[in-house]
Amino acid sequence: EEGLRVRRETLGDRHPDTLRSINNMAYLLMKMGELQEAKPLCEEGLRGRRETLGDRHPNTLSSINNMAYLLMKMGELQEAKPLCEEGLRGRRETLGDRHPSTLNTKRGMALLLKKMGELQNARLLYEEGLR
Repeated sequence: EEGLRVRRETLGDRHPDTLRSINNMAYLLMKMGELQEAKPLCEEGLRGRRETLGDRHPNTLSSINNMAYLLMKMGELQEAKPLCEEGLRGRRETLGDRHPSTLNTKRGMALLLKKMGELQNARLLYEEGLR
């Protein structure tokens, strides 16, 4: 938290290093199970990266996926779905279907669809990842 505070003070809220620190702190909080504390940081990091880097930058796509993952962990599946879809579309467009990051995003989307009861769609994504 101290490192993030210092980055905010010295570099500003929209500097790429500050945004990376925001994203890292949110991810750490998620992994610690502190989902409510992570959510505002995830939102801020995603918003900042969209504004400064654009929607298709790899760091923005990572923030999109992190936000979707957080919402999924919180049980907010309907809110997570459009972000998962956007993240997968972005990774496919920028990295291609076989890139490890795209494959990881496909797995996340398939897991979400499975949790939502969309088993056939989940199966298709899982199978697509095996080809």
